Amino acid sequence: MSKFETTYPNAEIKPKSQASDVLQNGSVSVETDLLIIGAGPAGAALACFLAQNGLKGIMVASTPSTADTPRAHITNMAALECLRDIGLEEACLKVAVPGESMQHTRWCRSMAGEEFARIYSWGNDPHRAGDYDAASPCDHCDIPQTVLEPILVQHATHSAFSCRFETTFLAFEREPSGTIISKVQDNLTKHIYQIRSKYLFGCDGARSQVLRQLQIPLIRKPGQGLAINLLVKVDLKHIVENRRGNLHWVMRPDEESPVFGWSCIVRMVKPWNEWMFILFPAPGAGTEFNPTAEEYLSCAKTIVGDETLPVEILGVSKWLINEIVAEYYSDGNIFCLGDAVHRHPPLNGLGSNTCIQDAYNLAWKIAYVMKGKASPSLLDSYSLERQPVGASIITRANQGLRDHVPVWEALGMMDPSLEVRKKDFGQLSEATPEGVARRAKLHAAIKGTAHEFHGVGVEMNQRYISEAVYLIDEQARPPLPVDPVLEHEITTFPGSRLPHAWLNTKMPGKQLSTIDLAGHGSFCILTGVGGEKWKAAAGKASSALDIEIRAYSIGWNQDYEDVYFDWAERREIEEAGCVLVRPDRFVAWRSNTMVCDPEAKLLHVLGTILGR
Repeated sequence: MSKFETTYPNAEIKPKSQASDVLQNGSVSVETDLLIIGAGPAGAALACFLAQNGLKGIMVASTPSTADTPRAHITNMAALECLRDIGLEEACLKVAVPGESMQHTRWCRSMAGEEFARIYSWGNDPHRAGDYDAASPCDHCDIPQTVLEPILVQHATHSAFSCRFETTFLAFEREPSGTIISKVQDNLTKHIYQIRSKYLFGCDGARSQVLRQLQIPLIRKPGQGLAINLLVKVDLKHIVENRRGNLHWVMRPDEESPVFGWSCIVRMVKPWNEWMFILFPAPGAGTEFNPTAEEYLSCAKTIVGDETLPVEILGVSKWLINEIVAEYYSDGNIFCLGDAVHRHPPLNGLGSNTCIQDAYNLAWKIAYVMKGKASPSLLDSYSLERQPVGASIITRANQGLRDHVPVWEALGMMDPSLEVRKKDFGQLSEATPEGVARRAKLHAAIKGTAHEFHGVGVEMNQRYISEAVYLIDEQARPPLPVDPVLEHEITTFPGSRLPHAWLNTKMPGKQLSTIDLAGHGSFCILTGVGGEKWKAAAGKASSALDIEIRAYSIGWNQDYEDVYFDWAERREIEEAGCVLVRPDRFVAWRSNTMVCDPEAKLLHVLGTILGR
């Protein structure tokens, strides 16, 4: 089969030796294939994944450097699997706060004061440990955005992507040939120049200029008000020794609180002397608050709860709690991803993780089309696959916040009258029917927050439906688990994440996961005893289509041993069948058993997926 040209084959992009021109008006025109706007988790990750596929480009950001505030921090298994594929998991874990420091989420009067309740979180519940072990070879960790972004940017720039900070994207134009001309400004010199590219990627956050110019409609639901971030320096090491966790809800039902600090999430940034105090105003209090520095400091000291400790506020920022997703993510050769297309609160820790996965989904498709290994139609699958994910995570994140309302109610927080709040909160200490009922209500409410803190299902249950997934051989897809937020569906049904199973060799060495066999910018075939013809077919299909296909057999005396028999229980096909995995480690197709002509079948399936 012949190769395909890129989406816009007439786009005139010069070789690197002619990478810039001086135009008649004296401005400079820079040439590149790929232009990324934004160097946050979405943009920097996209640059890394494109570079993994041997592509080069330019990444620009209006900021002077990488993130200067912690912002996102929970890094889940799905995102770490993406970073593992490009060799960055180890670098991330070296600087991350390990999972055991994320052991609990607590509810308390103050950090040093009485505790109302706690719940295991982020895979630390002994009753859920097996679910997390079965889901992925990776574990949750805490990497503030200030730490993660430099790792990604450094990797991208060391892999032939140029990064220019202090460069603001102003607007773009599209030529008839498909070439995109982007106008950008150097913030230091105020000089405006052009960058010509074949593709443009809007990774420029919640105020995305790329998305705005494309006029992509946004699906908006009512927001949930304002939040105020206080970046606080205070040493709480001696306090958290018996209060281990990275999230602490602080509230005082039987005391008056400033209206701008009705309740607070205390989030660990650096163990245990740097914190983010996320203040939530009282319900219905509006969004217009301008506390003084003294008022903020007084509020922070009350949240700490120990007047002997020095407290310093390092920074203050405000943000609105949104529930917004773009109606679609791409328009021709312009693609938007990350916070540009999904905006939501940090509940469930889905923000930067989804940004990274958006990039991982898109990068291999761009590479295959640019190299002529797939039809441009492959790129249509990006929005079809990732927009439903964005819609689901903005809903889940906002529901995560709503799930806390029953906790507030049980603690007596909701009534505007202090006297009523004192009475309601006091019932928790009473040996009365009202006390029994309120304690049961609190118990149930705390348990209900598990959907935020143990949502392995919402993190891992993405289902892709597009032309890049071959479903013709399948019956109707089985339903998701009863609770798809809490429970992970382990399946090889096409469009699902490849199941993780630990493997080894006959003479045992270092174990590896099925996840590690796939990825690396290549398709992968997994088969078993009796599946030799699939491996041969993969070799022939690889030559015919000029794509890399890695083929492995798993089982007794095969390339890899199914040491715990987990793969046998999770593959959902016979030993002689096969699972075809895309470069982003999602199942593209499967055959339950050997077929009469495996080479013809595999060529047909791959040709359909790649549009060839």
